[in-house]
Amino acid sequence: MESIKLKHMHELFLYKQELRKKPQLRRLFLELTLRCNENCLHCGSRCGDVASEEMPAERYYELLDKISRDFSQRLPMLCITGGEPLLRKEFPEIMAYAKGLGFRWGMTSNATLIDEEKVKMLKDTGMGTISVSIDGLRQTHDEFRRSPGGFDKAVRGIRLLMKGGFSHVQVTTVVTKRSLPQLPELFELMKELDVDSWRVIGIEPIGRALELRDWWLTMAEQRQMLDFIRARRREGWPVMYGCSHYLGLEYEREVRDWYFLCNAGVYTASIMANGNITACLDIERRPETIQGNILRDDFTRVWNERFEIYRTPLWTRNDKCRDCKERDFCEGGAYHSWDYDNNEQRVCFIEARD
Repeated sequence: MESIKLKHMHELFLYKQELRKKPQLRRLFLELTLRCNENCLHCGSRCGDVASEEMPAERYYELLDKISRDFSQRLPMLCITGGEPLLRKEFPEIMAYAKGLGFRWGMTSNATLIDEEKVKMLKDTGMGTISVSIDGLRQTHDEFRRSPGGFDKAVRGIRLLMKGGFSHVQVTTVVTKRSLPQLPELFELMKELDVDSWRVIGIEPIGRALELRDWWLTMAEQRQMLDFIRARRREGWPVMYGCSHYLGLEYEREVRDWYFLCNAGVYTASIMANGNITACLDIERRPETIQGNILRDDFTRVWNERFEIYRTPLWTRNDKCRDCKERDFCEGGAYHSWDYDNNEQRVCFIEARD
């Protein structure tokens, strides 16, 4: 098994070399708003009851027209997010316009606003996939998301979505010290809801979670979570770890469908609510990670000519990474958990193992 993994990862290394030269825009994230009806303790974008710059709907129409022309041979999938995207009043019009241009699209949502009318609107405007957050059992979820009643509203929303006949309804769970012991009960809930997949990830050191160290998982607890995922997958259940980190030979390919590849800037780009262009929306928002703004820059030119920070392996910035024997497979890890002030990775499964 180890030799097969090494062969696959070496092939992936060679593929990534070419991918950096010829990136493929497969997913375009649109952050419609930073406003949210929840106020999660860990939010990477610090969303909530905040004032949010929001581009006029017409700007989205112009952007979608341009993408449909410039990437006509292979339209990227649109990933709609926020904040809570359903709070954007022009949401139905924007997504109906995208559907009319032939875009496939999905959404991330807390599902607390989902009702039968919303399900019909989402169906009519072409939504195929949705990922809904359930971050623990009732009390843990509501405390973590600072949303009394949020768990019950989200579960109700999931049930309505499952009845809606969408192509894929996923639940995403951010695991903390408090929710880790709840994974078996949450698994039973996922089976009862009959969701299409369950994405399980550890809390990440980004956004507000940087100030939430008491909730972080130790590396032993990370391994406990990964062992749980692997066991469920071996039983045939659609449970997976996110794309977050390189995990080493022990876990790679066993807790998700393929090997680690940070999509930032090679498969994925994002438009923030204010028009800023970046790679992944979980990446720290600072001058060097923002590549332009669609209000003044040509998106296609930015995609083709900038993004150098994301197309240069992170290990080139750090001596410890440079000397790591698994450097070619990890490449310095994920861009969202990189400490750009100290040029080091905040989450390293290999260093912890050694």
